[in-house]
Amino acid sequence: MITEILTKIFFLIAVIDPLGSVPVYLEATKQLDQKHKKKVAVRASFIAFLILLFFIVVGQLILEGMDVTLDAFQISGGVILFLFALTMIFGEGKPESEKHMIKDYKHVTIFPVAIPSIASPGAIMAVVLLTDNNLYTIEQQAITTILVLVVVVITMTILLAANFVQKRIGEYGITVISKVMGLILAAYAVQSILSGLKDFFVVLK
Repeated sequence: MITEILTKIFFLIAVIDPLGSVPVYLEATKQLDQKHKKKVAVRASFIAFLILLFFIVVGQLILEGMDVTLDAFQISGGVILFLFALTMIFGEGKPESEKHMIKDYKHVTIFPVAIPSIASPGAIMAVVLLTDNNLYTIEQQAITTILVLVVVVITMTILLAANFVQKRIGEYGITVISKVMGLILAAYAVQSILSGLKDFFVVLK
């Protein structure tokens, strides 16, 4: 049980990538005073959690309404996560790509800090995969939801200490860590694809 929780929380940290949000947050709030910077960090984290919670609750209903099989969802979800991981590994990196999205420095709480920096497409897909009704009990899904909240709170804490983190690790160090998180995410994505294919061919037999 403890191992499963640690595995999930490490995976969620990899896909949400709290450190990768630091340069984006600093760039987005560079024209704000310290008080408003803190407000952005807290509000963006709260909004990001609500977005992820929405997909935890509604994601499964949408899939069932579309009559999507578990195997198909595992494969498609794995492919999407894998492509997302590739952008983390080979692309500009999360900090650089999301900095370019900033157009209006007066309204940055929702976009790009809450989404896509914290509640990224990869994070949304991950929480839906981790709370699939066909694989996990209600208790397990509740634990996953709590773990998502824990990781978002960790992200908020890191954003509140963003200047200190940036000085200690540096933007280059943050980019390297984001790419390592991408590798971990890619491995999980491939595992999801393989599991889906294995179950699909078993059903065919």
